[in-house]
Amino acid sequence: MSSFINRLREQASLLKQRIAFPDDTDPRALRAVMILQDLGICSPVLVGTRTDIENIALEQGLSIEQIPIEDPSTSSSFEDYVIKFAERRVSKGITLEQARTQLQNPLYYAGMMAESNIVDGCVAGSLSTTGDVLRAAIQTVGIEKGISVVSSFFLMVFAEKILCYTDCGVVPEPNEDQLADIALSAAKNFQKITGEEPRVAFLSFSTAGSAEHPAVLKVRKAAQIFHSKAPLIISDGELQADAALVPEIAIRKAPNSVVGGSANVLVFPDLNAGNISYKLTERLAGAQALGPIIQGLNRPYCDLSRGCSVDDIVTIVALCSIMA
Repeated sequence: MSSFINRLREQASLLKQRIAFPDDTDPRALRAVMILQDLGICSPVLVGTRTDIENIALEQGLSIEQIPIEDPSTSSSFEDYVIKFAERRVSKGITLEQARTQLQNPLYYAGMMAESNIVDGCVAGSLSTTGDVLRAAIQTVGIEKGISVVSSFFLMVFAEKILCYTDCGVVPEPNEDQLADIALSAAKNFQKITGEEPRVAFLSFSTAGSAEHPAVLKVRKAAQIFHSKAPLIISDGELQADAALVPEIAIRKAPNSVVGGSANVLVFPDLNAGNISYKLTERLAGAQALGPIIQGLNRPYCDLSRGCSVDDIVTIVALCSIMA
C-alpha cells in the first residue's frame, strides 16, 4: 500500500464520517465495512433488507452485529423520505406511490439519508451499475449549486507525485461550460484530498494558439470561463500535455503560462482523451489509478467498479469521507 493511501486512511479516521453502503449484500462490501469499523476510518451504515444482509454475513462467517443496518421496509423515516423525494421530483410528475416504490431501492434510500444529513456520504457500485448509482445520486442528493454537470476524476498516484485526471469516466463530449465546471469540481476535490494547491491545465493538441480548430476553441473558451469563475486558482489553456507537465518545454512553448509546466490537475477535452490517457498512464507509466470518483454532487456519492477488491472499497470510502 502506498504512503499516499495510508495518509488518506489516517486523514479519514480523524473525521469519523458516517458513510452509507447500499450494495451491502455483496460479501466484499461487508468485509470492507468490518475493516472500516475496526480501523475507525468511518462510521459505516448498511442500507438494505436486514434479513438478506444478515443471511449473507452468516454464509460468509462475518460478524456484523456492531454495524447498524437501516432497512427501508421497517424504518420510521421511510415516509418522511418518500414525501421529501416526491417533492424533489415534482417537476417529473412523480406520485407518492411511485416515490414509495423508488425508495425501496437501497441506492435511493441511502441517497435520501445523505440528503437528510443522517449520513455524510454514500459508496456503492460493487453490485450496481454506474448508471444506476448516478441516477440515484442525482435524484436524491442532487447536483452542486453553480455546477452544470456531474462528472468524475481519477487520482493518478506516482512514487513522486499525485496528478488529477478529469473527466475520464462520465461525460463523453462536454461543452465549454461543462468543461469549465468539470475542472472546477476537480480542482476543489484535488485540494481537499491532497492538501496541495491545484494548478489546472486545459489540455489540447494546441498550445497558446499554435493551431486553430473548433476543438481547440472549445478548450480555450473553457479555460476562460474557468478563470472567470475561479480567478484565484492557477490555471491555463489551451496547453499540450508536455507544455502542461514539463517546465523546460513550457518555457519554449508557453513562456507566459502561469502553470509553467507544473500542472497537477489535467482537464481532458473529452472522454475519449481522458479515458485513454488514464489507462495508458496506469499500464505504461505504472501509476496507481484511484477512481473514477464521482464529483459535482451536493453530497459525495462514490461509485465503485464492479470488479473492485475489498481494499479498493476501503480506499474509496476514505476518499468519500474526506470529500464530505
